[in-house]
Amino acid sequence: MKAIRIHQYGGPEVLAQVETQRPTPGHDEVLIKVHAAAVNPIDWKMRAGHVKEFFPLTFPATLGWDVSGTVEETGDQVTQFKRGDEVYALIQGGGYAEYAVAPATVVAKKPRTLDHIHAAAVPVAGVTAWQVLFEVAQIQPGQKVLIHAAAGGVGNFAVQLAKAKGAYVIGTASSRNQTFLGELGVDKAIDYQKTRFEDVVKDADAVLDTIGGDTQERSFKALKKGGILVSIVQPPSQDLAAKHGVRASFYGGHASSSDLTEIAKLIDSGKVKIVVDSVLPLAEARRAHELSESGHARGKIVLKVA
Repeated sequence: MKAIRIHQYGGPEVLAQVETQRPTPGHDEVLIKVHAAAVNPIDWKMRAGHVKEFFPLTFPATLGWDVSGTVEETGDQVTQFKRGDEVYALIQGGGYAEYAVAPATVVAKKPRTLDHIHAAAVPVAGVTAWQVLFEVAQIQPGQKVLIHAAAGGVGNFAVQLAKAKGAYVIGTASSRNQTFLGELGVDKAIDYQKTRFEDVVKDADAVLDTIGGDTQERSFKALKKGGILVSIVQPPSQDLAAKHGVRASFYGGHASSSDLTEIAKLIDSGKVKIVVDSVLPLAEARRAHELSESGHARGKIVLKVA
C-alpha cells in the first residue's frame, strides 16, 4: 500500500510517499480501507518534534489521526463491524495511508449524510470539542460560552455543539471570518483585530481556549465567579484561576466510538455542518501540512486517499 511517512523530525519536506506492507488487524482491531484522512495541527506538531514529550514517534512513522473509509477486515473478537461497513475513526497515527488499523473501540459508523471527505474532517476536532464542552465544562442549556478561534477546526465544532445543547455562544475570530461565525450560529461575534474580548465579555460560564499565551491569560477576566476555562493547547495558571475565583483545566481528549456515534446523530439531524477548507490528494501531504501550519485554514484540510 501507499503511505506518507517521515523518517526524522523536521519541516514539511520530511514527508515522503512510500510503498509499505498493509497492516493486519489484531484480535480486537479493524482494518480500514482509507478513503480520506484529515490533517490536524497535532500532525505537524508531531512531525516537527514539538510534542515529542507527549507523543514520541518511532521512525519510520505514519502520521494521521482522522480517517473515514470502509471496513476491509476485522479481528476475531470484533462483532460490531463487518467487511464493507462505512466507518470513521480517531486513531493515534497511521491515517496517511491506503489502509489503517484501529481498535474497534475508537471506530464508529460514519454519519450517513456525509461523504468520506467530510466524515474524515470530524473525529479529532469533533470529539475534542464534545468532550471539552460536555465532559469537562459540563455546559448546560442557557449557559454562556466563549470560544476562541471559533472559525477554526475545533472552534467551529464547539460553536455548533454548544448551540445544539442550547448554550449562548460568543466566538472570537479575525475580521475576514465574522460572516462565517454568523453562518455557524454564533450569538455574539467578536473581531479580535478590533476589540479586546475581555472588554465586552465579563460573565461567561466557560471559555474554550484554543490559542494559549496572552489570549489564555486575558480569558480569566471574561469568566464569572465559579466559571471554568478549559485549554486544549497549554496548561492554564492555577494561581490566576484562584485569583479570579474560577476553575482551569488542560485537556487533551481521548478517542471514543460512543462520542463519535453521538456526533454522527447530530450531523445526520442537520444540527452540525462540516466545514472543509481544502481537499488534496494523499501525495500532496506536504502541501497540506504547509496549509495547516499557516493557521489560516477555515475548517478542515483533508487528504483524498481513494
